[in-house]
Amino acid sequence: MTQPLLRRADDVSYESVDAADGLSKGVLVDEDDGAPNFALRRFTLDPGAEVPEHTNEVEHEQYVLSGEYVVGIEGEEHVVSEGDALLIPAGAVHWYRNEGDEPGAFLCAVPNGDDEIRLAE
Repeated sequence: MTQPLLRRADDVSYESVDAADGLSKGVLVDEDDGAPNFALRRFTLDPGAEVPEHTNEVEHEQYVLSGEYVVGIEGEEHVVSEGDALLIPAGAVHWYRNEGDEPGAFLCAVPNGDDEIRLAE
């Protein structure tokens, strides 16, 4: 049986994502915590940061917490801000760009499994 978990904000550590300067990830809950199906992460995107075109093997459900930034999905760009939600299908080419003066932050849920970033060619 899966055990309940409460992780306080102060207990989440953030690390830079290798594929992009200015993108940081904090894992809120994942399979290491006993979550059987999904991982929930919080990302921050610094002002001026760009995440290059890439794909992942798993779908991404995202919810924008703060800021305003551009998300590109399969050749189409969308300006997103607080309260917006996105579905990025598995294998879809996508990217991020923060053109503003404020950091962006979003939650990202993915199925457990390989979430490695593969840069688009």
